[in-house]
Order: sequence, then C-alpha cells, then structure tokens
Amino acid sequence: MKKTLLFLSVISMMFYTCTDLEETLEDELTTEFSDDGVPDVSGETAGGVFPSGALAAAYGRLRNGSAGHGSYYSVQTVSSDEMCIGQKGGDWFDGGIWLDMHRHTVNSSNGPLNGTWVDAYGGIAEANIALESALSPGEVAQAKTIRAFFYWRLLDLYGRVKIITSSGGDAPQATRTEVFNFVEGELLDALGIGAVTAGMDLSGSDLGTGSEPYIVNQFAALGLLAKLYLNAEVYTGTARYQEAADAASYIIDNGPYQLCDSGCSVPNLAKRPNVASDPDVDTGYAAVFAPNNQFNPEMIWSIYYDQANAGGMNFSQMNLHYSSQQTFALDAQPWNGYQVLEEFYNSYDNGDLRKDANFLAGPQTDFDGSALLDYAADDPSIVVDYTPAINELEPNAERQSGVRAKKFHFQLFGRPDMNNDYPIVRLGDVYLMRGEAMARAAGNWNMALPDVNTIRARAGLSALASVDADGFFDERGKEMFQESSRRTDRIRFGKWGESWWQKTNSDAYRTVFPIPQEQINASGGSLTQNPGY
Repeated sequence: MKKTLLFLSVISMMFYTCTDLEETLEDELTTEFSDDGVPDVSGETAGGVFPSGALAAAYGRLRNGSAGHGSYYSVQTVSSDEMCIGQKGGDWFDGGIWLDMHRHTVNSSNGPLNGTWVDAYGGIAEANIALESALSPGEVAQAKTIRAFFYWRLLDLYGRVKIITSSGGDAPQATRTEVFNFVEGELLDALGIGAVTAGMDLSGSDLGTGSEPYIVNQFAALGLLAKLYLNAEVYTGTARYQEAADAASYIIDNGPYQLCDSGCSVPNLAKRPNVASDPDVDTGYAAVFAPNNQFNPEMIWSIYYDQANAGGMNFSQMNLHYSSQQTFALDAQPWNGYQVLEEFYNSYDNGDLRKDANFLAGPQTDFDGSALLDYAADDPSIVVDYTPAINELEPNAERQSGVRAKKFHFQLFGRPDMNNDYPIVRLGDVYLMRGEAMARAAGNWNMALPDVNTIRARAGLSALASVDADGFFDERGKEMFQESSRRTDRIRFGKWGESWWQKTNSDAYRTVFPIPQEQINASGGSLTQNPGY
C-alpha cells in the first residue's frame, strides 16, 4: 500500500525534519511514499530529478562497484586500515585475493583489480556514447564530468591508463600527469573557466546550480576538482593546494547545502517494534547515510541506489554475521565477510556520535531483543558478540570477530540490495578538504582548525585548540569511514608504507596498483605494467 502525502517543496526538506533551514517554502506538490519510508522512484517522483535519456546509462554505471563487493569499494577499503576480510575456515579464502589485498602483496592477476578497471572503463564507454548523441550543452557538461570522475578513479588507482574519448576507440597509454591534465581540463571546461581561483566566475558554465543530488551540477564538478587538486602532488609531483581550497570554499560559500546536524532527522527504518533501546529516528550524521537518505541536505552528488530497480549496494550482506539476518529480518542471509580493524574502531572517542552510527559492536540481539545465537559458533559462546579484537586474519578468523560497519544503516525486512544513496561529494568532506588544503598551502595545520571543529561539533565533540598533520589525519578518518577515501588519504599523508594489523609490506611502488594482466594481454602490447610489478 502507498500513502499520498501533500506537503511543501524544497528538495532538501522532502524526507528530513530540519529545524535550522531558512528557505521560504513554496509550490505545493503531491509525492508518493512506499510503506518502508523510502520514496517511490519508479519514474519522476518526489520533486527530484533523476537521470534520463542519453545520460541514464552513464549515470547508472556509477552504481557498479561503488558500494558493493568485488570492485572499487572493496579495493579501496580492504587495502586500507579500515577493514579486512578474514578467512573464516572454509569461508572467504577466495584464492587469497583479499588476504593479498590487505597485506599489500597483490599482483596483476588479482581479480578485483581487473573488475575495478572494467567497471571504470564501462562508465567511460557509456559517457562516450552519450557524448556522440544529440545532447544539450548542459548534458555535454554532465557527461564530461561523469567521464572525468571515472578517469579520476583510474588515475588514483593505476596512474598510467589510456584516455579513450570515442566509443570503440583506442589510445596510447598516457602518463599519470597526462591523465591528471585530462581530468582537470574536462572539469574546467564543464565549469566554463580556465582555472580555479578565489574570484572565479561560473556564470558561463553549462552546468546548473540546483540541489539535485543525482545530477551533476557546478558544485559537484568543483568537489571533484577539489579531490583532484588535493592529491595533485601525489599524482604529478606539483602541489595544487590553493586551488583545492578555492574549489571547496566556493561550494561552502555559494552552494545550497548544509551539514545534517541535530535539527536534521529521518525515521529509523531499523527500529524493531519490541526493542525500546532502538531509536525512533536517525539524527545528524546518522541520517546522512540512512536507508531513507534521499535528498539529504548534505549530499552534493550522490549515487542513487534502490532495492527494487537500482541495485548494487550490498553492505548488509557483506558486513553482517549470518545470524544477523534474524536481527533485521533480512530477506537473505548475510555473507559474514568484512571486519573493522580493532585499532581503527578504537580511534573513536566513546562520546563521538559517529562511533555508534558507524559500528555494530558487542553482544547482538534478534528481532525481539533476545540474545542472538550462532549454533555453529567457533568459540565457547553461542551468543553472537562482535568483538573489536580479531583473533587472526587466516586461516581461522572467528566468525563473530571484528566490529561490523553499519554507517550505511540497515533496515528491517531489507533485501540484499539496499536503498541508501552513496555520496560522491558531500558537504562534510568538502569542509575537511578545505581545511586540509588551506593548512598545506600555508604550511600551518592550525589553519584547518575552524573546519575540523565544525565537523567535531556535529559529532558531539569539543573543539580542539590545535592540530597537527597526524591529528588531522585521524579526524578525517573518523568522518570519512566507509566512503572509499582511506587508501587515497593514507597515500597523501605518507602513511601507506606504515605497518598495521597483519600488514607489514612497505614497497614504495605500491602507491599505485598493477595494471591488470588481463588488460595487458588484451591490449596487443599497447599497455605496459607499472614499475615494480
């Protein structure tokens, strides 16, 4: 059954109770909601604009691997100090590919690295096809930004790739600097400017400024440029921190976005009817990543997921213990794969609101609030208890060991594909990018304090009086957990070669991954391997 509700239209208000918005609300409209609290999006709905026409396929490719197992998300996450996939007896060995990813011993035959490459070029191919069709100037700018996003992923992961700009075409392997220059040029062209500066004028851009999170606008393109410039020194050897700061500042100063704080909430779709301790609502940071986070006022550019018609987000399957199916009455049994590393979990203060929002820890309960049991337990207790400590990476990691990620919250009766949207650019990240870029440009990490403390305040933490590079790195890690940024951040901060739990390898060449051997074999000699592999 669906309920028809009449209410006032401002997209960031459609599914949120936000008490601090100042906009005047106008234009009544009718929107349908499904009973699970998620807007019905079988077509044009909710006042939001969804990708359509020639660009629909290119936008749709953003879902591939971004929030599921076996591609970009997995590669970025398991290679970092956020999570591992321990071998649990006969489960999750998978030929050792995830053990190698965690230990930084991967080689060019690693399947997920090839899948990530294929997913990126699949998105590029769809953007190229769209650009060869009849598009409006605004659609051309969107397609170029989408293509630039996929090339940014390739630049970050592999460095030296082919820049293919026509469907069915080929190109020589470009240097990492050439790929950087291409991504930068495409984004500047979409914005209608020659360079990012503090006083830039975007009035000539073909991109819009409306706050439609599924459609690329000027702020989305600037957010991607901020990511590019923040990592420019890694990519090219030349720092571009001032431009990163200017891009982020423009978004903060001119965009229609706001941090989802204490006045921003959505119904908690994981609330069990007989468990009084389950909150009625998700508020602030927790609401940004909830199953009903569509049109959250913090989202600048997000990937649309839907359990019925836009699948690909599988975190409930990837993270939860098999028995946790009984906690949320899930449609399918989870896979019990991903485990949060103890040191990363313990980096959060107990008073940090993000700690509860991001993790499932300790003894678990079922749908009615009774102890959750695992009768095939491999430790003395049959009660499922997500312990921070993981006994070993392989061969017999205990089935319930490791805290589990729940930043992208689960919902009752959820299917294997989840409804939560996944951010590409969000305002919390933009604040931290600006703070870091300003600090690096000035050579003074305390320049980042205002933005760091803005984010800490939302997390319920007191303001810091000072911060250094290590402190900022920790602050960024706690905010950006599970958003596929930790690997890139560790490299930028010079921490990729450090040791962490069950990872000691520090080969300097591993700041980029190997070119997949399958792609080299198919290239007829036009792709060569990265040094060291």
